[in-house]
Amino acid sequence: MYKQVSEYSALSAQQFFAELAPAQQPVVIRGFARDWPLVNAAKKTPQDFAAYLLRFYTGKKARIFVAPPAANKRFYYNDDMTGVNYISGEERVDLFLGRLLELIDREVYPAISMQNSLPSEILPGLSDENKSAYFPDVEPRLWVGNEGIVSAHYDGADNIACVVAGRRRFVLFPPEQTGNLYPGPLNFTPAGAPTSMVNLNAPDFERYPHFKTALANAYSAELAPGDAIFIPMLWWHHVESLEKVNALMNYWWNGSSAKSAISPSPIDSLNIALLAMRDLTPKQRAAWRCMFDHYLFKQGVDPASYIPEHQQHLLGKLSLDYVRAIKDYFIEKLKK
Repeated sequence: MYKQVSEYSALSAQQFFAELAPAQQPVVIRGFARDWPLVNAAKKTPQDFAAYLLRFYTGKKARIFVAPPAANKRFYYNDDMTGVNYISGEERVDLFLGRLLELIDREVYPAISMQNSLPSEILPGLSDENKSAYFPDVEPRLWVGNEGIVSAHYDGADNIACVVAGRRRFVLFPPEQTGNLYPGPLNFTPAGAPTSMVNLNAPDFERYPHFKTALANAYSAELAPGDAIFIPMLWWHHVESLEKVNALMNYWWNGSSAKSAISPSPIDSLNIALLAMRDLTPKQRAAWRCMFDHYLFKQGVDPASYIPEHQQHLLGKLSLDYVRAIKDYFIEKLKK
């Protein structure tokens, strides 16, 4: 039995950002977008939803993903992990939506999805008519498809995901369950982020026994049109679209998705650390963990509290020139 995500309604942006977001716990925000014209169109019929989107369409193509019926609606690796179980390509949005509506009455059908699209590029004006007071300056991403399953993965930024058509079920796992989720490769992923190797709907407990612990610590929520869920950074989330026409708009606003984010990203840093420390012994890695705990995670005394400000370097305030110098230093190091 999953734990239930805390729910709120009539939640102001000020309350969310001041009280809830800093706690880094998932929350459901009922009615987040109840007044959006897009949501109201979707509540009428799938045809009304598609027609509303096409009011903004200018003819550009979007990235489309198609998984065959044999994939059982799951966008994932192929059987031997030499590739993925779906195909992708560019398609006109009007043709994609027409195909989506055609498949409603089919008994056997592929899973199709338009993913991670910027409305400003393919449906200019859509975001302006469907704005959130939470994010006056952040452009959302649009996801549209039929019934589909995306296995547990994480984002490098805080995320508010708002269902605008159909229903979606989310199963969330806190970051401390990472090892129990059996994450797949860092550098070969179905959709850009490492993905759990366990099929949530048919787990193989002999192969993945610790997944039982992950399930005991999992949360679940089901969202209807207009509802949103806050998924904190690095929380794993398994997402299922439950109807023949589903759509979601989401906002990433900090972390690796922030406009001011400094490269390398945290996932880049993890890859570099794996490269740098791969040949150390377990005891040597444990010793380095102490260094990371002190300087990066600040588990004890904050080093910036006792080092003079003019000698804090990466521990203190960073000028753009200093950031550039550090990057140039590492560029030269990594060339060797």
